[in-house]
Amino acid sequence: MKPYTSIAPNEFLSKYKEGMKDADIIDVREPEEWDYYHLEESRLVPMNTIPVSLDTLSKEKTLYVICAHGVRSEHVCYYLNQAGYGNVVNVEGGMAAVSGLCGFKYD
Repeated sequence: MKPYTSIAPNEFLSKYKEGMKDADIIDVREPEEWDYYHLEESRLVPMNTIPVSLDTLSKEKTLYVICAHGVRSEHVCYYLNQAGYGNVVNVEGGMAAVSGLCGFKYD
């Protein structure tokens, strides 16, 4: 059993469109990926900077973690859970899946 939860891209997009109160979207891709396409309400924290960025992440809010295809975000969710963040959610399929639902092709 995974120590974090996952959310389907369509479910995540619905929540995003409704406005995510008491939640942060953490994008763990690299800056060039972020520059290509990102969600307005998200915050860039590249995967390799997570260990030194822990003090900037809220333990009180739900953290939706997203990457390009859902693999890096899974690793970050696991890491955050081990670091004491109890409310982390992996966005399945990452930006490729979410952007596809928005009509934007992300490769």
